Amino acid sequence: MDLGIAGRRAIVCASSRGLGKATARALAEAGCEVVMNGRDAKMLEAAAAEIGKATGAKITTVAADVALPHGQKSLLAACPAPDILINNNAGPPLRDFRELTRQQMIDGVIANMIVAIELIQKVIGPMTERKFGRIVNITSGSVKAPLPGLDLSSGARAGLTAFLAGVARTVASNNVTINNVLPGAFETDRLRGTLKKWAEQKGTSVEEAAATRAATIPAKRFGQPHEFGAACAFLCSAQAGYITGQNLLIDGGNFNGAF
Repeated sequence: MDLGIAGRRAIVCASSRGLGKATARALAEAGCEVVMNGRDAKMLEAAAAEIGKATGAKITTVAADVALPHGQKSLLAACPAPDILINNNAGPPLRDFRELTRQQMIDGVIANMIVAIELIQKVIGPMTERKFGRIVNITSGSVKAPLPGLDLSSGARAGLTAFLAGVARTVASNNVTINNVLPGAFETDRLRGTLKKWAEQKGTSVEEAAATRAATIPAKRFGQPHEFGAACAFLCSAQAGYITGQNLLIDGGNFNGAF
């Protein structure tokens, strides 16, 4: 399917690896000019070179922490008026909520809620003027099905979801959409880190922990990043203009619900 976004300009936050990288590649394959972002400059350049070689797309890199004002400034200097914005940021590590300090909670809310809102504030004006904009926030399946130890991540991302639910309706008439994609267990460094911690707690191997976790998913496997990237790219397509304010759960059927 031609997504109808060839030549569009896209910013993909935290895209040097994992789901962000997969989304950047999917948009590049659709013909977008992509600005990739990450904090590790070496890893970011390697990812950009890989995607550029594979797709022939124009790739620009911005090594910066988008949680910081100067990081956001650098990102928007590279692409002042994006047609597409993919908000993505790593969540806080597994931690019992009793152990969270006030500063850790503030940092978690900034990283997983406030940063996305700040970036949307900066790009939504030009999008509405051009009558085209696609904003996708990568949140988490834990927004719908909270996981012990990820309370801060779940809470901050749920706050972002509720905040933008109303905002999405105010710009829909200008062909600007805002949607959220909620990943379940995908083959990423974050999942491997979580499995390693679980294995240590249970006194088992990482392989056994992975097999046990995968067995709980109806699909009986973990998701592949390219599957996630393709879903994000569709929500950014010209054909997705009638989809807004929605939460797309991609978890292999793990969430047991009808709605």
